[in-house]
Amino acid sequence: MALKLHRRCVSCQSVALRDSFWRIVRVPIAQDHQILGDRDSKQFQIQLDDGIGRSAYLCKNLDCLQIAQKKNRLGRSLRTHIPPEIFDILKARL
Repeated sequence: MALKLHRRCVSCQSVALRDSFWRIVRVPIAQDHQILGDRDSKQFQIQLDDGIGRSAYLCKNLDCLQIAQKKNRLGRSLRTHIPPEIFDILKARL
């Protein structure tokens, strides 16, 4: 029996199956100074749908997308800056 995974939207806080949300992932970018042990200056990139790293989930509707952008819900959840292009891509998916 397969386990059905539930997640929570960062915008409206609704709980549903993971497949009903967009997944936004914060992935670290490997740089030379990180290999040398400088952990304070990590850089991150934001990916959609897949990747290994800290992730947040967002309902697939315009209201949740606008609230997440206006109130910086994704940025706070992922603890990094979210580029405006990510919101444009998600809006185009609607």
